[in-house]
Amino acid sequence: MTILLLAVVAIAVGFFIGAVGVGGILLIPPLVWLGGLNIHEASATALFSFLGTGILGTWLFQKRGSIDWRMTVPTCAGAIVFSYLGAMLNSMVEARLLALTIAVIIIFAGAYILLPSRRGGEKPRDGRGAAQQNLLFGVGAVAGFAAGFSGAGGPLFSVPMMLLLRFVPLATVGTSQVLQIIVSISGSIGNLQYGSIDFRTAAWITLFELVGVVMGTRAAHAVSAAVLRRMAAGLCIALGIIMLIRSL
Repeated sequence: MTILLLAVVAIAVGFFIGAVGVGGILLIPPLVWLGGLNIHEASATALFSFLGTGILGTWLFQKRGSIDWRMTVPTCAGAIVFSYLGAMLNSMVEARLLALTIAVIIIFAGAYILLPSRRGGEKPRDGRGAAQQNLLFGVGAVAGFAAGFSGAGGPLFSVPMMLLLRFVPLATVGTSQVLQIIVSISGSIGNLQYGSIDFRTAAWITLFELVGVVMGTRAAHAVSAAVLRRMAAGLCIALGIIMLIRSL
């Protein structure tokens, strides 16, 4: 029963990663509650599993022409070193404090997703020009560090920031797919040096995540973004509150 529940969670996580870019953070609490991992192992294992979802998501989005490499390259460049540094800090933080921090991040992510989209008259940014390139590099650095620290995966942080900065929405989700690969590799190197990854759990969890990514990518190009956002937000807030209560 435990394995079945984790499989369902992994599919849901993959679905939201493919659909709205945000979803990886949902994997960490179940890995602790159902998988028997401690919070450090859970965050490291989750982060490693996003290598597979990133590769598949990148291929699916690229196939549909939904990745703007002018936006993607500087974002990923910013994440390379900072993901490693975030993973290093993760190993230094006491387990209860780390769990509380991740719970707050989950709740904040859900609350942010529920905020109405801002429809100003300004033209969306598309990564053209040195100023926008530097901005994207900064987004990647912040998202990479936070992802390496929490194990949440880069999209949880990059997507809200890029939307807030008015970058093209679908291209933002496409960028987040590639960012997963960079964050997972860099952060996992840090976790291997300073923490531990449960490769056995990561391997089979990834298989179910991939099923979800395929479903989510189709939904991203066919279903109302508002509906998908509300679903992801509800799950984030519910899991975050439960995790916060358990940690306290």
